[in-house]
Amino acid sequence: MLDREEPHHFGAGPAQLPTPVLQQAAKDLINYNGIGLGIGEISHRSKDATKVIDDAKKHLIELMDIPDTHEVFFLQGGGTTGFSSLATNLEAAYIAKTGEVAPGGYLVTGSWSQKAYEEAKRLHVPAQVIFNSKDFNDNKKFGDIPEESQWSDRVKGNKYAYVYLCENETVHGVEWQSLPKCLTEDPNIEIVADLSSDILSRKIDVSKYGVIMAGAQKNIGLAGLTLYIIKKEILKNIESMDTDKLAEMHIPITPIAFDYPTVAKNNSAYNTIPIFTLHIMDLVFKHLITKGGVKAQEEENIKKAEILYNALESYPDFYNLPVAPKSRSRMNVVFTLKKDNLDEKFLKEAAQDKLTGLKGHRSVGGFRASLYNALTLESVELLVKFVKKFAEENK
Repeated sequence: MLDREEPHHFGAGPAQLPTPVLQQAAKDLINYNGIGLGIGEISHRSKDATKVIDDAKKHLIELMDIPDTHEVFFLQGGGTTGFSSLATNLEAAYIAKTGEVAPGGYLVTGSWSQKAYEEAKRLHVPAQVIFNSKDFNDNKKFGDIPEESQWSDRVKGNKYAYVYLCENETVHGVEWQSLPKCLTEDPNIEIVADLSSDILSRKIDVSKYGVIMAGAQKNIGLAGLTLYIIKKEILKNIESMDTDKLAEMHIPITPIAFDYPTVAKNNSAYNTIPIFTLHIMDLVFKHLITKGGVKAQEEENIKKAEILYNALESYPDFYNLPVAPKSRSRMNVVFTLKKDNLDEKFLKEAAQDKLTGLKGHRSVGGFRASLYNALTLESVELLVKFVKKFAEENK
């Protein structure tokens, strides 16, 4: 009853999950660990729920080699919740540390970092765009990340409460290959990063980040829950900030459910955490550990992206790749057709080959193949075969 034909789903999120994870989760939804209740029915403050929270933290720390300087917690909502909660929490932390107000700086490389900046402005949290990559591209579209030398002078010598970037822009298929040196080499800058799409897809140095946010529904679980990794020093600064002083300075006060110190002190259970969703996330973590961890997954992800990009590039008169090679995402491969009136045919014939989720985001059109961790190399090989066949048959 719990078996299924292995899907080849390239959707950007909610995304495909490993079948063994879903099979175990389905059993646990009915009867968790033989207690006679499903995982979604137990109290969020019970011993069983606490163990799920603690295990998820432990496995994430193991996978990402998270240092003792940082804390892990889980928060209801997704990336959009993070846009607002990050702005208010980090501004409070900066004021507590310095006694001053400074803007959050935003590196805008796609629609998600743009939305994060717009939310901070909407809330009247001080914020400014350090650069918008559209301004550096001839076509005035997202599709490349400017060289650091072109914008680093906007960082050096300036004060920012934090600097925000989205490491992987799912809509436009743009990815930071590494953190900018002008950020990592400045001890006064707290790097705040949205890793929703590429969390656990490659090894990173967590110590370089002030805060990491990652919504679950793309690479690690179901919608409705987001993981946070934050410097303990930042938590202490937020907690020490007098909310009356924030009000006097016209800085929005963070709602209690999204106040990071409150959530962390209560082990992610200040309010009712969606424990089934977290359990699935932990099952994904354990599944990845059995595969060999992040290093093994990164090697697989490099191979998946390489063979698909190579296949698309082998038909330059048929497929268009709008993202500059140095900024291409391993997680989200975006492309268009150079011939008109073939898009629906491409999707229809791909679906006939059981290749689904390939339609591009509504704001940009075209196609997008999301190659998240759960998508196997075999699935990508099948897509490569189809991409070549479709080009040959429709020249």
